[in-house]
Amino acid sequence: MYVYDEYDQSIVDARVEEFRDQVNRRLSGAMTEDQFKPLRLMNGLYLQLHAYMLRVAVPYGTLDSRQMRMLGHIARKYDRGYGHFTTRQNIQYNWIKLADAPDILAELATVQMHAIQTSGNCIRNISSDQFAGAAADEVVDPRPWAELLRQWSTFHPEFTYLPRKFKIAVIAADEDRAAMRLHDIGIQLLTRDGVLGAKIFVGGGMGRTPMIAHEVKDFITADHLMSYLEACLRVYNRYGRRDNIYKARIKILLHEIGVDSYREQVEAEFAAIRELGIDPPLAELARITAMFAGPDFAADAPDTVDRSDSDFAVWLDQNVAAHKQPGHAIVTISLKPIGGIPGDASADQIDLMADLAERYGHDELRVTHAQNIVLPHVRKADLHAIWTALREAGLAEANLDLISDIIACPGLDYCSLANARSIPLAQKIGERFAGRQRELGELKLKISGCINACGHHHAGHIGILGVDKKGTENYQLLLGGSGAEDVSLGKITGPGFDEDGVVDAIERVTDRYVELREADERFLDTYRRVGMQPFKEAIYG
Repeated sequence: MYVYDEYDQSIVDARVEEFRDQVNRRLSGAMTEDQFKPLRLMNGLYLQLHAYMLRVAVPYGTLDSRQMRMLGHIARKYDRGYGHFTTRQNIQYNWIKLADAPDILAELATVQMHAIQTSGNCIRNISSDQFAGAAADEVVDPRPWAELLRQWSTFHPEFTYLPRKFKIAVIAADEDRAAMRLHDIGIQLLTRDGVLGAKIFVGGGMGRTPMIAHEVKDFITADHLMSYLEACLRVYNRYGRRDNIYKARIKILLHEIGVDSYREQVEAEFAAIRELGIDPPLAELARITAMFAGPDFAADAPDTVDRSDSDFAVWLDQNVAAHKQPGHAIVTISLKPIGGIPGDASADQIDLMADLAERYGHDELRVTHAQNIVLPHVRKADLHAIWTALREAGLAEANLDLISDIIACPGLDYCSLANARSIPLAQKIGERFAGRQRELGELKLKISGCINACGHHHAGHIGILGVDKKGTENYQLLLGGSGAEDVSLGKITGPGFDEDGVVDAIERVTDRYVELREADERFLDTYRRVGMQPFKEAIYG
């Protein structure tokens, strides 16, 4: 994984001291909240319903055991003993005291972590495939390119005050494990005639007006990728709406001027800047790439696993994926225990995951956009020991991609923007379907407490959107979304429900699915084959 050099470290250290001075001025009254707000947001500090929330960046979801332990330490010392892993592959702390924020950032800086660009109208944390460097289907490890994007975008003088926040994802396989086409820019690395390059998608996103990104460039060679992205951002920065926050995202710009017009302007901008030396020299790319070399795998690691323990076998089948190296596997640790809070992990659980990574996983962990944790490189011979430790810590739920593996935002329990609670609803759904989830198979359910869609409800096979209906919490039900390579946006079924009513409605939907499915069809496959009407009839009668 990437290791800071003296310049990286000095940038982060300087930002900590700058923010410490800003916090001191706010606490002394020398600065008003209106003056302080844009400064704290630049450092990932939000003011929510009950306290400050700090969002810490985990670039492209990759961290080591030392960094993971620091996250547990922060939870234990400065919060209420837990952290919340997010759909941007970051972590949030919900009970932060303002006076402590500079000290937290200073401690994070000692392990090469920060909260820079986790908020504000800038390029946010770069996200990527949580299986990067381990999956057999990738053409190249996308993380060196994600790191280049991080360095290019950090404090970029032209893109610090964009019309709106900007999210980029980079993958390197046909299977999309990062919801790439639901980002402002999605990058798929690929090869053509032996040459590495990328396909560029622009204008995706969820929120109030969900859209799927358009293909803007079929292939750009890797040596000009950064200058092409610079052109994409320049056109947006020039023409993106700044007069209306609801129309400020790049997806609205493409909708208004058309993808062809946007592409033409990007190509013209690219032609003007491609010779300016924006793309990194090959030596710098080689330096970064070397840091992402795979671990020293045991060539003689046994490729078989004893499946005699039936509970262990269930977990193997659900939460363990194939690795490109024989005798090894990819483990997804579910942060979705039945009745638990999706994405939350206690300080002790965070420490345990760090211990497992150090002992069994070549000292590497990943945060997923589905709010789980991955050990990307483990020997098959160690899987039972890992599972045993996870089970003792309440982290061995075998539910990856099942109905209880719910993505959920913090909702009205914490967020000042939310209209409805997400957490209690997720808990009720998990408990209702605990005994049926394997019968239902792959069924991705996602909950947002407001239209901002932090819970990715548009991309759920079943999605739930919390709204305010005359002062009461109401939940709209959506069907048919997907954030994968078969990307689609869910459609609202009809009138909404109260909390218990939407759980009942989901049960009617899943009952109808079981009646209608053919062979091994997923819920999404059945929905696409038969359409909305049979499910509406089941829901509303």
